[in-house]
Amino acid sequence: MAGIGFELRKLLRRENYSGLLQAYAYAGIISSGPWVLSIIGILAIGLLSSATAGSSIAISRFQVSVTYLIAASLVITGVVQLGFTRFIADRLYEKKDALVMPNFNGLMLVVIAVSGSIGIAVLLIFFRGQPNLYRVLMLSGFVIMCCIWVATIFLSGMKQYKEIVRLFAIGYAITVVSALILRPLGLEGLLLGFVIGHFVLLTGMITLTLRNHPSDQFVSFDFLRKGAMYPTLVWTGLFFNAGIWADKLLFWFDPVTGQDVIGPLRASLIYDVPVYLAYLAIIPGMAVFLVRIETDFVEYYEKFYDAVRGGGSLGHIEQMRDEMVFTIRQGIYEIIKIQTIAVLLVFVAGPSLLDWLGISALYLPLLYVDVVAAGLQVVLLGILNIFFYLDKRITVTFLTALFLILNIGLSALTLALGAPFFGYGFAVSLLATVLVALLMLEDKLKHLEYETFMLQ
Repeated sequence: MAGIGFELRKLLRRENYSGLLQAYAYAGIISSGPWVLSIIGILAIGLLSSATAGSSIAISRFQVSVTYLIAASLVITGVVQLGFTRFIADRLYEKKDALVMPNFNGLMLVVIAVSGSIGIAVLLIFFRGQPNLYRVLMLSGFVIMCCIWVATIFLSGMKQYKEIVRLFAIGYAITVVSALILRPLGLEGLLLGFVIGHFVLLTGMITLTLRNHPSDQFVSFDFLRKGAMYPTLVWTGLFFNAGIWADKLLFWFDPVTGQDVIGPLRASLIYDVPVYLAYLAIIPGMAVFLVRIETDFVEYYEKFYDAVRGGGSLGHIEQMRDEMVFTIRQGIYEIIKIQTIAVLLVFVAGPSLLDWLGISALYLPLLYVDVVAAGLQVVLLGILNIFFYLDKRITVTFLTALFLILNIGLSALTLALGAPFFGYGFAVSLLATVLVALLMLEDKLKHLEYETFMLQ
């Protein structure tokens, strides 16, 4: 999200409550908008379609199918998301803007080829008994989702934040409307609506990219050259996305908590709903994360390195370093404070929320645990972002790998312990990773001047 700080600082310079509220609202929408719109869109299709008699099975199969499309596409494209963004950022720093569009087109062709091949193989092997139309729509949706995640991270790197949110809003509005119109066709109708909406979303993203980055060359594969993308960023993207979905997969395929839905796809009714609702509570924390990290921290981060490069006095360099450390601590503290308030609000409003959605109150304990876990995930994102600014890529790779391993191990343990412990594997793995990350961050900041001067 580098670069969004300029817009936030502009709003904060007004020094009034209006500017402050606008800054936090803007940050919340930019950081959480696409994710929240995705959740709301899928839930809306289910809730609005539930009025159709005999459609509950189709709705359940649709939501589970879409969940697998999102999970699989995120994990697979996680391999290139961060690495390619850094590759493009380096080319822009080198003033080689003409390389942006050709390499984006090249990456999209690679993603289409790889995701299409994987999708075809999976459908032929595991979905033999399903209707051909369902299999074609699943393949189309999978390839489109993979392209959307790549385009989203690319446009974020190009600072097209507002446009991303607008496109997601349009795309999911079309998705909901199309799915509702086509719902008489059953599962295939709902999936067709999903594919139509996301195709429009992807088309808008590609159009925006072509408009802002014209080039005489159509395609290039420079990003595939040896050393073009940092291996640490490739592994980080894979570990983080796999870590987010690891506990869900364990619950889906456990014989006690998982149920067969369609073909090889399974779901966990007891585990899935609270998780998705909990993620809606991350908006306040994400807003604070962007405002504090991308304004206060970045300001002193730039002053510190400007002083180093510009030959500033040792006293000035140390002062800027101290200010930067202070803003880091304040930013993390405010993220924790605001997210704690959001958690408490969910604790209070949880029973009414579940009742309004027609969901059993038995989900409450798991909802509470998942809300805490989602809050910890926001804190972890804030710390990882700071490490990225400090260019500690190996550290980030280690932390995301630690999160993945802990989530797998602890979630498997909670499955063995029984229902009272469900959700704690995800939450404790995040808590442990956050604590380790804080200790490592404290150590890095203590030796910041030494590493800045001596390890270059």
